[in-house]
Amino acid sequence: MSEKPDGNITEGLERTAHRALLFGLGLNRSDLEKPLIGVVNSWTDLVPGHMHLNELAAAIREGINAGGGVPREFHTCAVCDGLAQGHTGMSYSLPSRENIADTIEIMTRSHCLDGLVLLCGCDKIVPGQLMAALRLDIPAIMVTSGPMEAGRCGTYNNLTLSSMREMAGATVSGNISISELEAIEEAAIPGAGSCSMLGTANTMSCLSEALGMTLPGMGASPARSAEKIRLARASGEAATKLVMSNISTRKIISRASLLNAITTDMALGGSTNSILHLLALASEADIKLDLSDFDQHSTRVPHLCNLLPGGQYPLTEFYHEGGVPALLKELTPLLDLDVNTVSCSKLGDTIETYLCKRLNVENRRVIRPLDNPLHAGGGLAVLYGNLAPEGAVIKTGALQDFPDKMQGPAVPFDTMEDAVRAAMAGELKQNDIVVVRYEGPAGGPGMREMHMLSSLLSGMNSGAAVVTDGRFSGSSRGMCVGHVSPEASAGGLLALVEKGDLIKIDIPARRIDLMVKKQVLAGRKPTPAVKNIAPGLLARYQQLAGSAAQGAVLKKYHAAE
Repeated sequence: MSEKPDGNITEGLERTAHRALLFGLGLNRSDLEKPLIGVVNSWTDLVPGHMHLNELAAAIREGINAGGGVPREFHTCAVCDGLAQGHTGMSYSLPSRENIADTIEIMTRSHCLDGLVLLCGCDKIVPGQLMAALRLDIPAIMVTSGPMEAGRCGTYNNLTLSSMREMAGATVSGNISISELEAIEEAAIPGAGSCSMLGTANTMSCLSEALGMTLPGMGASPARSAEKIRLARASGEAATKLVMSNISTRKIISRASLLNAITTDMALGGSTNSILHLLALASEADIKLDLSDFDQHSTRVPHLCNLLPGGQYPLTEFYHEGGVPALLKELTPLLDLDVNTVSCSKLGDTIETYLCKRLNVENRRVIRPLDNPLHAGGGLAVLYGNLAPEGAVIKTGALQDFPDKMQGPAVPFDTMEDAVRAAMAGELKQNDIVVVRYEGPAGGPGMREMHMLSSLLSGMNSGAAVVTDGRFSGSSRGMCVGHVSPEASAGGLLALVEKGDLIKIDIPARRIDLMVKKQVLAGRKPTPAVKNIAPGLLARYQQLAGSAAQGAVLKKYHAAE
């Protein structure tokens, strides 16, 4: 096992009080000779993506016991981005990623746990738990909650949470009645699991598998499936084996495995948030990774997966076509198959082992072959230019009816709420470039998602684009450029944009530029939005948050020598 900072809590005369506390839990002396495995459970009945996790936790505990370990469970917070959307609560979503990592560090180090099973589902919980595993560098394995089934109501099929937000826009436009909307609301989310489209939750679950941090099949297996329960139990057994074999997280996650994840991300057409999170993982492990790696992969890896919100099908269809292993098999020429996995075998072997247990799927609708992709380029792209000299990101796999080049007049707002009010009032028109600034990691603070705005515009078929130093939900679609860096509050050019300025977006050229002469810009002064930040987490986060171009991670502090 990895050496712990203060030895252990079970051996030696000086540990008599520690043993007494463990006996107080009902353990016996033979248990003290077994690995102590933490089950990190993010269960809550506030969030559909996590409401069933206690059932999976029970299966994990069975597996740990069967593998010869002792399971001990604790919890982390779990913010639902859907519920936090469109109000102050969204400011807490990204900071919760760091809070989750800190919680796991505190509990693991305080109680000298030998290994971890990370049980999670929604957007920031998956990367937060992985960041902790890398920080601690002890044996760990991940179990993800799995996608829910898509909703159905009358003639509406494959309903997702993003459908609901767009239907709000359609209702404003008069295309859906209030009574229809109310009926659809009650059917769109049929039960437990992460939202059924390729949002951030399912993107990160699939990328965790591509990273080698889950057993094969985990990323897309449905929340309420028997396979998910079997995989949870097997993960508990595998966690004990990882401890016995001294295979820590940094022996699994490497630069090569992160590049595999980027390759998978491009083929999936995943959430732009995944770029933030993969950069954050690299930062935790001191692995070199930057936006140029994503940029390079976006030109060499084709977009293969026809998944909502940009495509046609929910995640459950992806699962039935073989899920992540089937996609990785298709991507074989572009992957490093010799990286390690938590299965204690190489990635190439885990793919073959899983697929040999499933029937071959012919006439695939979701996973396209490498030589016949949905799009020749990856589903994500990095843009540069005078408006984003450090980079900005866009989900090209979800452009929908937008062209890959666009030029239009800027309509700037200093908060998302102001932009939403303008959209509801019908003030945003075809080809407008809606600029939402002072929503970056520090300027927000918290780098809120602009999904309420982007989905309203999609539902209204407005034809307007959105450019922001904030983020977008993985379920956003259309011309949505986010993570503009440097952000407005850090002196980015976004702060100088005025109404009517022309902005040019050229995805093939990987450019986003403000078409205003330098001498004109030199005479402008930014008028930063005044935000009253109450003392507490957000105030601390504002002081410590780094650039989105580096994953919006907190500035690192080291003990004085």
